[in-house]
Formats: sequence, structure tokens, C-alpha cells
Amino acid sequence: MAELLLSCQDLGKSFGSTPLFEGLSFGVFEGDHIGLVGPNGSGKTTLLKILAGLEEPSTGTRAARKRLRFGFVAQDPKFDPEHTVEQVLKAALNDSHLDPHEVDTKVAIMMGTSGFDDPDAKTGILSGGWKKRLAIAVELIREPELLLLDEPTNHLDLEGILWLEDLLPREPEAFVAISHDRYFLESITSRMIELNKAFALGMCDVAGNYSRYLEKKDELLAGQAAYQDSLRNRVRGELVWLSRKAKARTRKAQARIDEAGRMQSELADLDRRSQKSTVGIDFAATERRTKQLIVAKHISKSYGERPIVTKLELTLSPGMRLGLLGGNGSGKTTLMRMLAGTEKPDSGTVTHAEGLKIVMFDQHRSRLDPSHSLRQTLGATGDSVIFQDRSIHVVGWAKRFMFRPEQLDTPVSRLSGGEQARVVIAKLMLEPADVLLLDEPTNDLDIPTLEVLEESLLEFPGALVLVTHDRYLLDRVSTQILALDGRGGLTPFADCAQWEEAQGRDYVPPPTATAPAVVAAARPSQTPAGAPKASAAPTVKAKKLSYKDQREWDQMEAKILEAEQALEAAQAKVADPAIASDYQALIDANAALTNAQAKVDGLYARWAELEAAGAVKA
Repeated sequence: MAELLLSCQDLGKSFGSTPLFEGLSFGVFEGDHIGLVGPNGSGKTTLLKILAGLEEPSTGTRAARKRLRFGFVAQDPKFDPEHTVEQVLKAALNDSHLDPHEVDTKVAIMMGTSGFDDPDAKTGILSGGWKKRLAIAVELIREPELLLLDEPTNHLDLEGILWLEDLLPREPEAFVAISHDRYFLESITSRMIELNKAFALGMCDVAGNYSRYLEKKDELLAGQAAYQDSLRNRVRGELVWLSRKAKARTRKAQARIDEAGRMQSELADLDRRSQKSTVGIDFAATERRTKQLIVAKHISKSYGERPIVTKLELTLSPGMRLGLLGGNGSGKTTLMRMLAGTEKPDSGTVTHAEGLKIVMFDQHRSRLDPSHSLRQTLGATGDSVIFQDRSIHVVGWAKRFMFRPEQLDTPVSRLSGGEQARVVIAKLMLEPADVLLLDEPTNDLDIPTLEVLEESLLEFPGALVLVTHDRYLLDRVSTQILALDGRGGLTPFADCAQWEEAQGRDYVPPPTATAPAVVAAARPSQTPAGAPKASAAPTVKAKKLSYKDQREWDQMEAKILEAEQALEAAQAKVADPAIASDYQALIDANAALTNAQAKVDGLYARWAELEAAGAVKA
């Protein structure tokens, strides 16, 4: 059995009178590869700091194994700009009691592992991605037993993310990584924890990767919703009983009144926790019908002796969504600025349609003035903003992006990274556009917000150029992908799978809400016609089923249909007000519902077993 490294019991953290989270209990074990997710503001970074011992909880206890070696990688690592990469790595070993030769050897190995070629490169000239690599290398060289990483893929380019995906599963004995990168989580995790007040325990803890977590989360929330509906019916029945003015003249009657009050309180708590807040993103578009919005002809650009773009020809039309790939410094942002007209190519031309409206999101969020309040930054004129020719009160506009009214006078500098990203998106939405140029818009956004952003970009009728390290977003949104090699070369790809194969690396399939075993058991009527078949796995000759098993397989679909009809009938009974008002009948109905659900689940599981054993449907 794996050894317990760290345990938390009834952990809580509050700022003032508002609890960030409370009642969290879990352990981190040797070999755990944990992905930590949750909505912005749920307390992920605070929890990570508590795990690292950098911050104290308000309630509960955190206990670590004696002499446990920690590593902690912050979101935005800071280094002395005058120190070299080698100096930073050597400083990390100051307390290691190694002789100088051993230190030099470890530093040389770590530089090779993390991709640094020049030991004398000063940290002040490193890009954000290479600073993040250095921060990870600093912690790994100390050989931590538990590594804690806060958004480790932020600022990394795709090559950097692939490097980290290969490195993490084999370097630290255990790690906890906060990330919103769904492909990354799919690749590295063996356990997922979501911090969210929607769950009864304040968190959802699932053994498995991101796909498995999505499946179990759906099951858990569906179970909570079913219990919530059942409880609502029971409360309704008790209220009917109470409305008849039952007198508490006996202990039994008083106990029933007390139980009714307890159920009402529990239901109110469930209702409060199940409320969802999502960002409302809807980019405004013009009514332009021009087919050619931006036309680049033979454009080239170099910095000194290094070519960035060479003789590129590109036409952006409405509905085109171009994804740009490439390492840090390969020229993605430069190309975007040339398309926007804010930077001139060395040769060639970039032509815009007459009166073209371009809206640009830059990764450095230069549109934000840190000294301005949220109200000023949202662009309010008086108490309102103008969106799609409609006047909207600034409080309503702020709520659309999950900001509370009391935050309107908060300076932008005090907002979190995710909140600042939402502010920039809110500003962009007020500007009608023919072309959206988005440079790393996903940094710091939580997964629910990313999903809303994806839907909005898919619905945008104009042209879109997207630079992002989020491969899931890139695959889902882009109609074309263009990869820059940093030496002037540009190569088109159909998707990230094709690009990763070109890098000589196995592709990780996108996470879905259904685990592979459940996919195999899906009803034939639910499978889209012409759906692509999986081809990554080697071909295995199917075994022939026995006569008995083949007969069972042939009858399985009819049995499942019958069981699902019984399940629907059981659900209808539980929801029947007449049943809800009869305490014993409601107990019986709930028991029948549980049995019906178990039968359906059992039949699906058996279907999967038979299919895995080699059943072939004619």
C-alpha cells in the first residue's frame, strides 16, 4: 500500500467572514499524480499554499510526513534578472551538502533535461515560458518527494507543454498540479480533485485521469440531483402535513416536526450549492458580407538575421478560424500584429477590406490600467455600457462576467489573473468586429469559462486568428492550423494530432465525459452514423462467444430498453405528489428507483463485457 505523504482533516480557509472553502478532508499518497481543478475563486492556489506549508488554514489540520521534501512552483516565478541559469540552479542546491563536482554534475544534467543550452544566459532575457521551465527545474533538482505546481503550463509554448507531459510522470514521486489544460490533465494525471461548493463535501475526488473524472463527476452530480428531487418531494409532503396544523402533543409528532425542519435546511443548502454561475460571452460582429477581410501577399519579416515569416500568402474570410502554433519566439504574435496592421512586413503587402474592424486580445493585457477601478475598466459611461446598441446597467454587465456589485470599485491590480482575463473579454465584447485576433486568451481562465469561450468563438461569424497553448480549444475551434518553425517556415496542419505526430510524439486523444469502457457499451441508436472508428490501438482478433453468451448478446438491447422503461416509471412514481405525501409509499418508491437504476447499470456493464469478449452485431 502506498505511503501517506500528507493528510488534511476538515480543512477550511476564510478571508474575513467569507469562507473560501471548508470541511476538506483528503490525503496525498506516494505515487499520486493529482490534477486540481475548480472554478476561479474556489481557492485552488490557497489550498496549494496550505499543502506546501506556506499558508495556515483557518480551521482543520494539515499534517505532513516527517522530513517530507516539498517543491512549489508558483504561477509567476521571479528571478534576479542579473543571475544566470547556472547560478539559479546551483543556488537551489546550497543546502544539499554536495561537493562542488556533484553540484556541477546535477546542474548539467538538469539543464539538459529542461532544455537549456546556455548556462550563462541571464534570467532577465528569458521569455515567460523559459522562466517557467527554469522554475520547474529549480524544484526538480532538489528531488522533491511531493511537487506542487500552480498553473505550470501558463506561458509555456506547446513544445514546452509536451516536455512537461513527458517529464512529470517520471520525475517527482508525487505531484499536485493546478491546471485548466484539459489535454495536459488527460495525459499526466492518475487522480483528479475538483474544489467546488457544488459538491456535498466541498470537493470531488476521483481515481483516474481527466476523462474518468468527467464521467464520475456526471454520475455524482446526477445522484445529488436525484437525491435533491427526492428530498424536495419529501419536504413537500411534510409541509402538507404541517399545514394541517398537527399538534406536537406527542414525542413522535415533535420528532417529525424537527425532522421536517432539518430536511428543509438540508434542501436549502443543496439548492444554494447547486446554483451555477457562468460567464456570458458573446462577441459582437458587424454585418459585413465581404469575402476577403484581410489579404497578405508574399509577406516576409526578419529580426536581424533570423527570418520570422517568409513569403506568406494568406486570405482571411468570414467563418475562417486560423490557429497558430509554434515555440516561444517563433513569431506568432509578430504575424498577428502584421495582420492587424500595427507592424509592417519587411516585404509584401497586407490589405484590409474598407472600414475593417479588428479587435485584438493581447496576452500581456495591455488594455488594462492597473490603477483603474473595475467600473472604469469595463467602460461604463455613467452607470451603463452599450452592448449591441442596447444600454446595460454596469452592475448587470459585471454580473455577466461573474463579478459582484461590491467589486466595481476594486482596482484592476487587485483582481486575480482569471478575473483580469474576464475583464479584457468583457471590453472586447463591446467592440463590434469583423476579425478577432486572440493572443493567449485562455491564460488563467477556469474550465467552465473556457467552455463558454469555445462556444462563443464557434458562433462568431467573422474571421478569427487564435494563438493558444490550449490544444483542446485549438482543435475544437480552428478550421485550419498553421505552424511556425521560428526560421521563417510555415506548415499547415489539420489538427494538433497531425502536428504532434510530426514532432515524433504519440498523440493523446481528447478527454470526453465518457470512459472507453462505457463508450463500448453505448446503445447502437446513440452512435452517430458514419462516426470515425478508433485506430490508435493495435488490432486484436476477437474471440468467438459461446452459444449461450451470443444469445444473451442478441437479447441485450431489448432487455435494456425494458429496464430503462421501468426506470422511467420508477422516477415518475418518486415525483408523484400523491406518493410524496405518503411517507411509507415514498420510501418504497425510492427503493424501487434504486433497484431499477441498479438493473440498468448492471445490463450496460454486462453488455460491455460481452462486447469486449468478442460479440459482433450483424
